[in-house]
Amino acid sequence: MDRLTGIFADGIGAAAATSGVLTQLQGRIFGLLYLQPGPMSLDEITEQLQQSKSNVSVQIRGLLDWQLVRLVRVAGSRKDHYAAATDFWRVMQEILERRFRWNLRQVLATVEEAERAVGSSAGPRTVADSSAGDFARERLNAIRDYFLAVDAGLGAFGRGEPMAPEAMRDSVVSRIHIEEGTAPERAKATDRSEQPRGRRGPARKR
Repeated sequence: MDRLTGIFADGIGAAAATSGVLTQLQGRIFGLLYLQPGPMSLDEITEQLQQSKSNVSVQIRGLLDWQLVRLVRVAGSRKDHYAAATDFWRVMQEILERRFRWNLRQVLATVEEAERAVGSSAGPRTVADSSAGDFARERLNAIRDYFLAVDAGLGAFGRGEPMAPEAMRDSVVSRIHIEEGTAPERAKATDRSEQPRGRRGPARKR
């Protein structure tokens, strides 16, 4: 492997290792293939990266699954050859949809379940219980609105449309109010502030 390819492959491998999507070796394989003018066989990839054939084969299957590498048939050869993907919009659509948007929808499903739990509380409710329920609904509404906006933004990005982050922020983040203390504590503080103050007595004569 020449120095240029080595630098690029190792750098992509280091980035992949911290991505949470790819392994370091998958990043190195992609980096190697990306700088090649033509497809490479499994044996050639193994030789260049100094890795076992079985390990490289497993990692390539993952890259094929993410559509970062494609299988290429070479005339006159019975071996499978591989080339790096170059349509990065398509790659990002796949990663966003299968990785990040799936996680967002998990959060949204959890919020819906929690909202049902708040609404199904049975039995007599005290003022403190009612205040705590209102507080929970407010927080759940805020996180739901935020993640819905992020999900819509990622969907727009995957389609090549503008995400309009300023509009997303102004319409969602402004609704999130973070206040100190628990809901019952804030309710008590509000009750105290609304109580009428007693009249002051006459000033003492000196």
